[in-house]
Amino acid sequence: MHSTIHNITFDCADARAQAVFWAAVTGGTARERDATPGHVEYVVMPLSDGMPRLYFQTVEEQKRVKNRVHLDVSPDSDDKQAELARLVGLGAIVAADQPPDVGWIVMADPEGNEFCLD
Repeated sequence: MHSTIHNITFDCADARAQAVFWAAVTGGTARERDATPGHVEYVVMPLSDGMPRLYFQTVEEQKRVKNRVHLDVSPDSDDKQAELARLVGLGAIVAADQPPDVGWIVMADPEGNEFCLD
């Protein structure tokens, strides 16, 4: 017996905006799941079956510290610099304190959730 990861869930201030951003990053599709005022939920459906969905739920609390878990993304080509420019164009930021000589780039989404471009 085992369990399968169904969703990777993010608490956020604006579930719709986060879902639209991550759908653009991954090529997935953003769908509204719950429009209850104060508790809006969106899901980003993956391109491939069997992959976990990205789930975004609106919460009142603000992000205060570095995430203990983050996503690593890889471009679908060998041009990491082009993907970096695309992600920044979508609203991502490059973290100021990059680790030296590691091969990945630490970034953050529009709400400050860290992720790495690998």
